[in-house]
Amino acid sequence: MLSPSIPLIAAIATAPWVAAPLVLARRLRTTPSLDDLDEAALTSGSQPRVSIVLPARNEAVHIAACVRSIRASTWPDLELIVVDDHSTDGTGALARDAAQGDARVRVIDAPDLPPGWFGKQWACQSGAAHATGSLLLFTDADTRHAPDLVTRMVRMREQRGAELLSVAGHQAMGTIWERAVQPSVFTLILTRYGGADAMERATNPRDVVANGQCFMLSRTVYDALGGHEPIRGYVVEDVMMAQAVNRSGGRVSLALGIGQLSTRMYDGLSSLRKGWGKNMYAGGRHAMWWGALGQRLYPLFLLAFPVGVLAPFVALAISGWNAATGGAPSGWLLWSAVTSLAVLASFAAANRLNRDPAYRALLAPLGGAIVLLICVQAIARGNRVQWKDRGYVSQ
Repeated sequence: MLSPSIPLIAAIATAPWVAAPLVLARRLRTTPSLDDLDEAALTSGSQPRVSIVLPARNEAVHIAACVRSIRASTWPDLELIVVDDHSTDGTGALARDAAQGDARVRVIDAPDLPPGWFGKQWACQSGAAHATGSLLLFTDADTRHAPDLVTRMVRMREQRGAELLSVAGHQAMGTIWERAVQPSVFTLILTRYGGADAMERATNPRDVVANGQCFMLSRTVYDALGGHEPIRGYVVEDVMMAQAVNRSGGRVSLALGIGQLSTRMYDGLSSLRKGWGKNMYAGGRHAMWWGALGQRLYPLFLLAFPVGVLAPFVALAISGWNAATGGAPSGWLLWSAVTSLAVLASFAAANRLNRDPAYRALLAPLGGAIVLLICVQAIARGNRVQWKDRGYVSQ
């Protein structure tokens, strides 16, 4: 017989996963898509100058394709500033080759990195110093921009009344490791922050986030905040920029741009571990409530998600085997089956959002195991971060 407390504990553990697909579906319904803008919205309004700042350190694989995609933009008044952040793989030369003949593109070298600064923030700050636009768009070298991305971002930002607008684009995934891990992380982020409506209503700065792969804000507000200087020592500069904008009274919003923006964040298991490993603990704790107490409890919250993904599948395997041999209480089998299906439904929703096949949700147990390993390693490292051949201690 099951202990009387077991069904109650199981029900409590199951409830979040059963609710998750419904919550995710609602949040996605309340998050606008850049595709929602009709022709009238796209062709009305002013045409401010947009300065795109592209920091790049050792991005030889991506930089030329990224520059070419931005050059194809249909926005009439645009400049692109590529900041070569002391690359050793020819990134700067490749960017100059890709920009050849286009007066809208400048490639500059980042000054020496000052103490206390992360390289990306310093490159962004250096690029912004050369920008002449009234709108700034910060983007990453591993992105690809559709010709209408800038136009749709400008109009969506106006329509939402947002100071900072970031875009959640398509995540390109080429290996089984990416297909297992990326939906896990994006499900966690969506569950934590919600959609555009939730962020636009947020009064607590910790309840907003930006996607550092592509976000836009006005030059006036950027300068009033001090640019990237106040967030120079944080590993998650996008989250901290969103929080700074919210704290100053500006609205932070998010739009889906699956057809307008594509990113290949990582290209295999090693880069996944390095990339998410630098953010999971040192960066993620800045999303916690309850001040110092929340910071102390954060490792437990961080581990809870991958454990929560893995536990029902492990329980299903064990209880299924025991049931087949006549020794398992049926309650465990039912709990693990229902919860496993709920986890799969959540991951299927994340995959469909990215316009990937829903059946990739079957990789959820593998993704949960890898994310658990990444989280444990990140907690062990604490605030020490290694990225792009540089070592940092994150605030």
